[in-house]
Parts: sequence; C-alpha cells; structure tokens
Amino acid sequence: MATIYDVARRAAVSPATVSRVLNRRASVNAEMAERVHAAVTALGYRPNSVARSLRRRAAPVWAVVISDIENPHFTSLVRGIQDVARANGKSVVLCNSDEDLAEEAQYLDVALAEQMSGIIISPASDRRTDVSALLARGIPVVTIDRRLRNSPVSSVVVDNSRGARSATRHLLAAGYQRVACITGPLTTSTARQRLAGYRQALREAGVPFDDRLVRVSDYKEAGGYASASELLAAARPPDALFVTNSLMTVGSLESMSDLGVRVAQDVGIVGFDDNPWARLMRPALSTVAQPTNDIGRRAAELLLSGTAGQPGVTLTLPTLLIARESSRRDPVPDPPEQRPPGDTPAKALGSKPRRMALRPRLSCDQASGSPAPRSR
Repeated sequence: MATIYDVARRAAVSPATVSRVLNRRASVNAEMAERVHAAVTALGYRPNSVARSLRRRAAPVWAVVISDIENPHFTSLVRGIQDVARANGKSVVLCNSDEDLAEEAQYLDVALAEQMSGIIISPASDRRTDVSALLARGIPVVTIDRRLRNSPVSSVVVDNSRGARSATRHLLAAGYQRVACITGPLTTSTARQRLAGYRQALREAGVPFDDRLVRVSDYKEAGGYASASELLAAARPPDALFVTNSLMTVGSLESMSDLGVRVAQDVGIVGFDDNPWARLMRPALSTVAQPTNDIGRRAAELLLSGTAGQPGVTLTLPTLLIARESSRRDPVPDPPEQRPPGDTPAKALGSKPRRMALRPRLSCDQASGSPAPRSR
C-alpha cells in the first residue's frame, strides 16, 4: 500500500506539500499540485480517514533537530530536553542535520506531516533555516544555541560574546601576545558572536586586530586541524589559540601534536565547551563552559509554557571560563617541602619523602578574577 512518502518521492515534493495539496489547507503552485495528484492516481494512494482524523490532533512527540550529532556539546543538552519531555508525557525524536540546510528541511517537513507537538532546533543557518510552515500550522518552535533572523521564534542561547571575550582576555593576561581565533561558519550567530567577543577583548587591551590571525572554519575536527596547521605554519605564527567549539579544539590539539608544538609552553590554547576529557589532558585544557543541560531543559520548558510562539522570548544563559594549565606559560611548580626547625628529613629515617603536588583547578569568569577550586 502506497504511503504519503511514496507520493512525495514520485512527485518530487515534500510530504508536507502532499499533505497541503490533499487537505487544501494552503495554496500550492498549480504545477506542483498537478504532480501530486498525478502521483496519487498512479500509485493508487488512499489516505486513511481514521488516521487523518487523529492527525488533526498534535502527536505527543517533539522533534529535536541538532546541527551535528558528533559534537559532544549536544549530549548533555539533549538529555536536558528528554528529562523534561519524559516528565510531561512527551517522546523525543532526535534528528541530525549535519549543518546541511536540505537535510534540515527534510526533517522539518516530516515533523509537519506527522503533526508533532513541538520542535527544538539548532539551526543550520540563522538566515536560511525556514520554520514558517510549522508556525503556520500552529506547531511551536524553539531554537537552541542560535537565533533565527527571519523568524520571531523563541530561543535559548548563551552569552557567546562575553564567553569569547573572557577567554581572549585570559590569554592576554597570561602573557600571550599573538592570540589567534578559529571560529565557525559566519552564517551562524554563534560564530559571529564569538568572533566579536574576541575582537572586543583585543580592542580593550589595546592590541591591534590582525585578520591573518583569524580562521573561519566549519565547527568540525578536520576544520580545526587545517586552521591550526595554517596558523602555526605562518611566517609569524600565533603564540595562543582561542578555538570556538570542542571539535575544532580537538583538531587544533592534533595539529599541535603533529607539529611538535608544546601546549601552553609554545602555544597556549582555550577551547569553547567543557567536556570531561578536557580536565584529563596533560596539560589540562582551559575552556569556556556552557550550561548545556540547562539549555535543553529551558528550551523544553518554553515549549510546554505556551510562550514559544510569542516574539521576543529569548533566554540568554551565562558562560564560565575554566582556566587550567593549557593557558599558562609556566607550569605550577610543586611547593617546597616544609619542615619545622630541627626536624629530621624523612629520607634519614629510611623512608621516601612524601610531597603533595598542589595543582588547583581554577574556575573564573574573568582573567583577573580570583581563582576558586572547581567542584563537580
């Protein structure tokens, strides 16, 4: 038995377009409508009247469309969405657009055809991602990480500019002089905001902006590797890197390793997104942490609140700079052994001296802030 997806493929249109033609709910290009009707006839498609009746009510399912499933940033974020969804009788369908607008559009068409009750999306482009058909059908949409310029939908984002500014200020305060920035596609608001924060920190420090120290990449590991390799092979290479997402940070670290560049001593580095592996590296990686689980939870709560369709509902959450050893030129030395006057050294008693290496993990929001132990 033919399905609406078979009709869509034969007519070379989306399932949502087939649905609009058959339900006469919206105007469709006459030639496109003719193709749909021809496909329906050729395939003998018969909509199920019971199913169509049930479809008029929204399914208790949310589509979560993320831009890159390989990015560990989304793991905790999606968990936050799922926790709220489950507690409120909703199921979650996870979709990976892979930063591809065509792929993203297909998932949105399916969500529309299936009458899902809400969409949470990290848009592939803040200008070209189109959610108008969903809004016209009354399906609420919330964006995460990135805002849409062409639609007044609700969003949950972080203060990207402030996070980038604090990372760059920290590197400059640590004594690095040529701080480079590897950012993502400028079609996304996150990349533009993080680049703007980097430039603001340079300006505030009286450091001239040098576009030769900026690379616009793709938020992928390979892109980070290529960008870092270009920068480090330059006639005047940078002595520090600010890398604006975790996958590009991994690629940058791989490049440094392959080139024999020592982290912190030769080139300092601060990444964006704090992952468990960051503190396990040696030297441990400095990062700008995002409240990823909270981003997901707040986006899910917006969908449930009924305010998702109201213009101007934007929640901006803070970031946190976590300064570790990768952004310090000099490693933290072990403290000298302290003994009371006249105390006998342990070695003289036939045992090995015991020392505690104090390597505090620092967390601060500003380069000049007071360090504090980071709890987990």
